[in-house]
Amino acid sequence: MFAIVKIAGQQFKVQEGQNLYVPHIAGKSGDKVEFSDILLVDADGKLSAGKDATATVKAEIVNDLVKGDKVIAFKMKRRKGFRKKHGHRTQYTQIKIESIA
Repeated sequence: MFAIVKIAGQQFKVQEGQNLYVPHIAGKSGDKVEFSDILLVDADGKLSAGKDATATVKAEIVNDLVKGDKVIAFKMKRRKGFRKKHGHRTQYTQIKIESIA
């Protein structure tokens, strides 16, 4: 059984027992979260999508703040002496899918 879930504006394919890194969501380690924005559900070969996909995904926050790889944005205009370097690390939350019901 799997489901396609929208979490923080992104779509994820989830299964029970799966560990997943999602964009940072509010909560602390050990908190339970529930996602109800389900786009598609496959229950033993039976697909339901759109408004027919009525299910909830329950998960537990394993690690509330995980930093991603550093991304460097470098801008330059040749022969002008213009150089700008900017970097950031995106923040993620690690969750574990407990059940799809």
